[in-house]
Amino acid sequence: KLKINLTPEQLVSHTMFMRYPKEFFEFYRDKLIYPEAKPNAAHIALAKLEEMGKLKAIVTQNIDGLHQAAGSKNVFELHGSVLRNYCMSCNAFYDEKFILESKGIPTCPKCGGKVKPDVVLYEEGLDNDVINGAIRAISQADTLIIGGTSLVVYPAAGLIDYFRGKNLVLINKSSTSADNKANLVIHEAIGKVLREVVNNL
Repeated sequence: KLKINLTPEQLVSHTMFMRYPKEFFEFYRDKLIYPEAKPNAAHIALAKLEEMGKLKAIVTQNIDGLHQAAGSKNVFELHGSVLRNYCMSCNAFYDEKFILESKGIPTCPKCGGKVKPDVVLYEEGLDNDVINGAIRAISQADTLIIGGTSLVVYPAAGLIDYFRGKNLVLINKSSTSADNKANLVIHEAIGKVLREVVNNL
């Protein structure tokens, strides 16, 4: 039994998952899965912009699947998704409901293997296909909108360096390290701003 105080980062680390899976899943179920969460104004506006042909892709650090729930199709989830879980032995797929309803350490009913969330844990690298797709989308864009992020988590924050287009737009409530590179900086809630954009197109 683990009796030391750990940070949230340590609790959702690869080491924790491998060595103390029971405690990992207690924290994971309690703090990282929100089945009642619904898309907000930003998610809905981005899906609408994609539907209108104005938006080609979304690159997100979020793991909640709310972009897809809002209707977005081309989403690069850098840190994975709580909605996808796989058996480490036979690769069988399980949804987040399976994780929430399982007791203790989720095990695969088919083979008895340990089920792992398709989420990038601390100490793990990003998925190469996802990161390469995100880089391709960013490098081909003529306009890049960065919103709702302070640009402090790497390697995600470094993706801005792949942008070769003309229009860099930053929408964030507070200042970021990239404000001085942007053509347009809006210090406001992203949902409010994007809703206005959609309403004015």
